[in-house]
Amino acid sequence: MRVSKGARLTAGTALLALALTACGSSTSSGGGTAAADQPVRMELGEPQKLFYPGDTTESEGAEVMAAIFAPLVGYDENKQVVNEVAESIESTDNTVWTIKLKPGYTWHNGEKLIAQNYVDAWNYAANQDNVQGANGFFARVDGWADLNPGEGQTVSTKEMKGLKVIDESTFSVTLAKPFSQFKTMLGYTAFYPLPKAAFGPDGKVTEEYAKKPIGQGYFQIDKPYNKGTDQTIDLTRYDKFAGTKPKFTKLQFKLYTSPETAFNDLAAGNLDVHDSLPPSAIARAKSELGERYMDEADAGVGYIGFPLQYNKTYANVKVREAISMAIDRATIADKVFSGTRAPADDFINPLLEGYRAGACAACSYEPDKAKAQYAENNGPKTLELGYNTDGPHKEWIEAVANSLRANLGIEVTVKPFEKFASILDELDKKTYGGMFRMGWAIDYPSAENYLTPIFSTVAIKTGSNYAGWSNKEFDELLAKGDTAPTQEEGLKFYQQADDILIKELPYIPVYFYRTNAAFSQHVKGVKINLLNQIEWTEIEKAS
Repeated sequence: MRVSKGARLTAGTALLALALTACGSSTSSGGGTAAADQPVRMELGEPQKLFYPGDTTESEGAEVMAAIFAPLVGYDENKQVVNEVAESIESTDNTVWTIKLKPGYTWHNGEKLIAQNYVDAWNYAANQDNVQGANGFFARVDGWADLNPGEGQTVSTKEMKGLKVIDESTFSVTLAKPFSQFKTMLGYTAFYPLPKAAFGPDGKVTEEYAKKPIGQGYFQIDKPYNKGTDQTIDLTRYDKFAGTKPKFTKLQFKLYTSPETAFNDLAAGNLDVHDSLPPSAIARAKSELGERYMDEADAGVGYIGFPLQYNKTYANVKVREAISMAIDRATIADKVFSGTRAPADDFINPLLEGYRAGACAACSYEPDKAKAQYAENNGPKTLELGYNTDGPHKEWIEAVANSLRANLGIEVTVKPFEKFASILDELDKKTYGGMFRMGWAIDYPSAENYLTPIFSTVAIKTGSNYAGWSNKEFDELLAKGDTAPTQEEGLKFYQQADDILIKELPYIPVYFYRTNAAFSQHVKGVKINLLNQIEWTEIEKAS
């Protein structure tokens, strides 16, 4: 998932000498006061794909989907699971789970939400023939293997035997092995249902539906979204929504390729919510916006990744360690991000149980040791580092590059990609061989979510393992954590798996995020939840 937030770049160290400050003055076109029918307007990067729930694995698409769909569960401020569409989710053995839906929920086309809608959606997402990015999230369901026999093999069934409809509002999920945290997962995008209208005669979710999805959440989409040409995604409140409804009627996502431009629009009154401020905007936001500037704890992690599966340049872990030790995380956190980040010293964020301070020894700044180790292991004389410019990453990526140049004595080229979707597409196709900027915003509050979706073997083809890294012992420890009788016991195995990541470094943790956001004078009550998504029921139009 994309995590793209930032703070102001300040000068003063050799590390930052080449980092460029992107700044600008606000424009004044269209500020004024909010009209009663004006939508609440939020900044967004272009989603990587159309709106298939099972194929939306990055945060831009997930933000839109969260406005259109309602999840089975949500999470409170204490990171505990609370039922949303689900009336109950119960299991006596962590293997067979019974899910009962609350009454009253309907699809935007008026049809009643039923248990079959979940079974249909999950079977579709889990089928390898449908090439859905979130396929791996269903790997624990009994029968997933039958839908994923492997490349070149024929899928002989359309359904997982672990999914059963009990009655119109109830279905059961039988897992292949016990998993105590299954309920915790169910707030994620992959587990949204699909209406009958989503499927064509061939049983596939149609492109027509993915452009204009029918959901059962807060808002319904006004018109088909044409990816690559449309600059806005427009939605209207669904007044028959069974849960708590938003207090405003119109929502508009405005698509930007520059977070600086988005901030200028917000300052001018042409945008209402910007949840990923660039470093160049933080000081100005603090001074000009006052209480409309937000700086809050965040569960995300910022990384530098290596395409290990198809580029042997980075195969030697000693080289990866040296690169990690050459990065001055403290200066980046303090100077580039004005103290709104913390140097990362684990793969698990401090907000989640399981984090261990100082766990990653190779995350410490040791430039002399790094240089010697890099030379001893014949590290490459040139490196490339890619990042997306539609998020606030230019300054810190330049700072990382400067660290590597200064401390390893090598040439480092920084490669910008206009859109996050572009770098993801190239990593998916294995056509980009450089190091790459990556971030992770949690899908559900569990230490396991920092491990399985990003680094497990199954996540290479059916998840977000862009490194293509695979380790049998790591996978075995995840399985032990999954099948532990309690979450507390499972955490011990997840931490052991985390130790393997720290030893192997398929990614380099660089910093832990904070949320740096802002909102306009036209709205109030802006709140961002644990999943880095806006709580639309909290926002009100300002008088």
